Amino acid sequence: MSFDSLGLSEPLVRAVNELGYSTPTPIQAQAIPAVLGGGDLLAGAQTGTGKTAGFTLPILQRLTDMPPAAGGKRVVRALILTPTRELAAQVEESVRAYGKYLKLKSTVMFGGVGIHPQIDALRRGVDIVVATPGRLLDHMQQKTIDLSQLDILVLDEADRMLDMGFIHDIKRVLAKLPPKRQNLLFSATFADEIKALADSLLDSPALIEVARRNTTAETVAQKIHPVDRDRKRDLLTHLIRQHNWFQVLVFTRTKHGANRLAEQLTKDGISALAIHGNKSQSARTRALSEFKDGTLQVLVATDIAARGIDIDQLPHVVNYDLPNVPEDYVHRIGRTGRAGATGEAVSLVCVDEHQLLKDIEKLIKRAVPQEVIAGFEPDPNAKPEPIQRRSQPQGRSPRQGQGQGRGASKGADAANGGRPAQAREPREPREPRGGNRGEGNRESGRDGNRSHAANGGGNGGQRPAKPASNGSGMRTAKPVKQQGANHGAQGERGEHTRRESQRGVSHESALGRPQQRKPQGNPGALLGGRPGGNSRRDGNGQRDR
Repeated sequence: MSFDSLGLSEPLVRAVNELGYSTPTPIQAQAIPAVLGGGDLLAGAQTGTGKTAGFTLPILQRLTDMPPAAGGKRVVRALILTPTRELAAQVEESVRAYGKYLKLKSTVMFGGVGIHPQIDALRRGVDIVVATPGRLLDHMQQKTIDLSQLDILVLDEADRMLDMGFIHDIKRVLAKLPPKRQNLLFSATFADEIKALADSLLDSPALIEVARRNTTAETVAQKIHPVDRDRKRDLLTHLIRQHNWFQVLVFTRTKHGANRLAEQLTKDGISALAIHGNKSQSARTRALSEFKDGTLQVLVATDIAARGIDIDQLPHVVNYDLPNVPEDYVHRIGRTGRAGATGEAVSLVCVDEHQLLKDIEKLIKRAVPQEVIAGFEPDPNAKPEPIQRRSQPQGRSPRQGQGQGRGASKGADAANGGRPAQAREPREPREPRGGNRGEGNRESGRDGNRSHAANGGGNGGQRPAKPASNGSGMRTAKPVKQQGANHGAQGERGEHTRRESQRGVSHESALGRPQQRKPQGNPGALLGGRPGGNSRRDGNGQRDR
């Protein structure tokens, strides 16, 4: 079977052939005719089997066959939602590559970058928009995007969007869309929650499942290396040097762990960078670019990158830490062995992770082969430790009551017979939406808030103390607001940034002495999140806007 036999036009087939593809994958062979038919679709396939082309090619074909009104302005007729920035950029790049010979225009929108270029692109007119939910809602709230004439909606990696807590954002978007449209739901895994979402979103959809749910590709060779928890980094360095590995994608459980591992590998003489939600978009883009062109040997990532890294012939994926969610293992190792290529997935497993390994093997319905590396044999007498307790950075004790209500820490101690309550693993803050009214990179503003909070500025969302009276009924002058990198941003999120920047400002009393305020616990500020703890996170606490 060839692409031209699927009903695609000659310009699309020519573009696909120029990219080196001649035969459609199973998901493409089934999805393309279904989408061209105009009905709703629920499709699932293993990661790396070509789902993106499975919906971009027929969408380009349908929009070409349904040209907009003559002389009218281009309107958004197709909307593709993705959970992460990297995946959004990757999908939009595919749209442009496949549609290079068509008269269609597309744009990508996500947070962490200025909003004004996106507004300018929308004003000029586009046919296809690829976006993350948070930035799309920014545009909808500012009325800079018109979706009233939308014909096709795609939810890509829908399972990941549910994992990351985007269901409420998706519902807000759906409420503003025209009811008559084609809905396409694509997912790497096919959990029951996905089918529940499909029941509420799709109208008599075609169902495509080219492989049983939650399976790993046969082209990926999986292996487990048992090792003591304190020797993982030494073993990773040994494997990279001994086998002369290049382009190694390493996954860690937390952002702090990713940063620390990248620094340690660099000290070992192995070029490495970390990529995660706390990195600015420019840093993430630069790290991915260097990794793709081969100048960077190791890229250390958290699960936020598991759906947005698409590198041809990526040879090695390493699970430095096993994921807490078994499905994430499927997505991680799916970065290699893509499009029929072979790849290797290695997991470094210590005694603390044996239960996580059992959960993974139960999910994928197969046992992963194990190989002990000479010189790195694990201690048979080692006792497992709680992963949460070990996740605290060295030299820093967990804050009491972190992530709990007041008094929770004391109550937990009592419940444990006087022993300190086990510290929960720090949850990573969600990524910013990228700013309101185009104030630029919210990433930098949030980093500034986090630095301020680390220096004692966070106060749990309490208002600043009122200026003291000077005895004559007059109050001292209000402190001047500090000007942050993102000062001037309006709206709910901009106001939050300004409040954060003022929290550390002390008010002078009539005697000229600064009033001392009792510090308030704000684990959210310390971790870079919003006060109040009302953000939604996935297993790593990550959200991408």
